[in-house]
Amino acid sequence: MELQTSLDLYHIHRQRVHHIVTSYQLDQGDSSLCAAYVDDLLQSYPAPLLELALAETLVKEWLQLPQMRGVPFFQKTHQQLQTWEISPIVSTLTPGHFYGITGLDPQPVFGSCNCPVPCP
Repeated sequence: MELQTSLDLYHIHRQRVHHIVTSYQLDQGDSSLCAAYVDDLLQSYPAPLLELALAETLVKEWLQLPQMRGVPFFQKTHQQLQTWEISPIVSTLTPGHFYGITGLDPQPVFGSCNCPVPCP
């Protein structure tokens, strides 16, 4: 039973990350290479941290034209994750910002912060 719960949770986290990737078409270009990169990141980092890093990278690259996508985007996200490995995790995003950017419940990323989430 515990194994099934772990598998279900893994699939939910994977779907959340996939939602962010597909919503912004971040895997543009070589989607199989991008999928492999995302899989590696999911194996190396907790999914909620990866979600936060994806959202942070989206914000940092928002005004860059053309918008960064594909492997370079995931490399930038990976750099953010590596930075957080050696220094405190400091996010510029609030739970409301995270929800607005991703459309996802911020609770798995921010914990129970008793913060109101905007209604869609």
